[in-house]
Amino acid sequence: MTVRISVLAAALVIAGCGAAQAMTKSAGLTCAQAAQLVQQKGAVVFATSPTLYDRYVRDQSFCLYDQQLKPEWIPTRDVKQCYVGFTCFEPFRGGGRSN
Repeated sequence: MTVRISVLAAALVIAGCGAAQAMTKSAGLTCAQAAQLVQQKGAVVFATSPTLYDRYVRDQSFCLYDQQLKPEWIPTRDVKQCYVGFTCFEPFRGGGRSN
């Protein structure tokens, strides 16, 4: 009986870890749609090309305690550089810009 409970608990933990955030192609949205999606959800993973993606956030509450916000612009269907919000970065671990 204890073995069954342990196996069931392990299966539930593994299933919970598999939850991932879906990725949205920024080129399929207008600038207004992309910005609105970030505002509504708080955090969105956008694929900005076939090989590049990042997580864009509405505000600091979607970052870790030691991260800061960096404004970001991405390509959308109607605008080459659309402001959608921010990315989170760690300024003292090489994640920030020097200028």
